Amino acid sequence: MALSLPTTVAPVAIRTPDADVDPAFVGRWSSRSFSSEPLAPDQVRSLFEAARWAPSASNLQPWLFVYADDDETLLRARPIVRDSNRRWADNAPLLVFVFARRKHAKTGEDNRLAAFDTGAAWMSLAIQAHKLGLVTHAMGGIHHDRAYEVLGVPKADYESLCAIAVGRRDAAERLPEDLRARETPSIRRPVAEFAVRGAFKGA
Repeated sequence: MALSLPTTVAPVAIRTPDADVDPAFVGRWSSRSFSSEPLAPDQVRSLFEAARWAPSASNLQPWLFVYADDDETLLRARPIVRDSNRRWADNAPLLVFVFARRKHAKTGEDNRLAAFDTGAAWMSLAIQAHKLGLVTHAMGGIHHDRAYEVLGVPKADYESLCAIAVGRRDAAERLPEDLRARETPSIRRPVAEFAVRGAFKGA
């Protein structure tokens, strides 16, 4: 299953699935080269609408996305990202900071599935971005304490998980030289290494 990429992107290895799967799952990858061209409001709404419909335990929908997409909000948000990631993420026209609500909204008990469910919402956002011709790159490398402070999210109620850069893919040549070789889709482990029938028999 060959995949076409924008002409501004350097040639990359072609990913080949081992079973029939929607091309979006193979074609989506975490680019670092972003165009700074702003996204349309309808595009931004579409991303969060996709996240809205992600599955969650007891339909609690524990995710919280705080985003920046204009000069003022981006200026405040960018320093939350660690410098190693800002080298490329500063070009993205949309930054999304992802949190998971720690407690069950009704019982007040710990929601041990909050991060799991929030991951499903992030994946929904990522696939919708791909469908729109956009790219996403999730980053664990952020200053979590700064995220609470700058974004006004109460630490007692929410766990800071990551940030996501979103935008249009740009040419790899625009990246710092040491990152250009990494601007390519990564490979994946074979299914047989993580999907086990019956019982797990050890590594």
